Amino acid sequence: MSALSPELTHRESTVRLASCIKPFHAHYFSRTVGTPFRRRKDAFAGLPGLMPLVRAYRDTSAAERSKDHQFLFTLLGSGLANNALAHALSSEHDSTYSLTVDRGATGTTLTCQDQGTRHLMAPGPLTASNLDPLGSTTGQGIGLGLVNALADRWGDNGNSKLRQVWFHLSHALADSPRTRINTEEAEVEC
Repeated sequence: MSALSPELTHRESTVRLASCIKPFHAHYFSRTVGTPFRRRKDAFAGLPGLMPLVRAYRDTSAAERSKDHQFLFTLLGSGLANNALAHALSSEHDSTYSLTVDRGATGTTLTCQDQGTRHLMAPGPLTASNLDPLGSTTGQGIGLGLVNALADRWGDNGNSKLRQVWFHLSHALADSPRTRINTEEAEVEC
């Protein structure tokens, strides 16, 4: 039996998101185009409450690109970050996952490295053939299904102890899978 009064056991504390950002990383989260970078990597605590911070990081990583590119980059990055929390040891006490953004001349690549999977998995990399796109039968969710459908390329290192899952989005979305999906929908509607 707890000796604490009910008022004390149900209190919540609020921490300003800005207090979690290291001063030398503040420009990452400004949602404006700042100092150009080729590559940046940050580790995040495996806490669901930090997802707004992680989203701001991804938004800023694609801030100078089109709204479609920024939206897709943030959406697909959410899938990878959520998987690190839901399916990996990264959400365990004092664990982290990292996001690495590589910007090249033709596109942007995001790599999520987690602390390894919670459940036994078959050795080798994940592929489109072993995904359940809607998560209806495996409970894996739709994150990787979206990545498979909308990214130009994606993959992982196949290491269940220190998994790295990545996707690449071209800067020119004209030939992206998303554009092909929209074109196919328009043809069906006609």
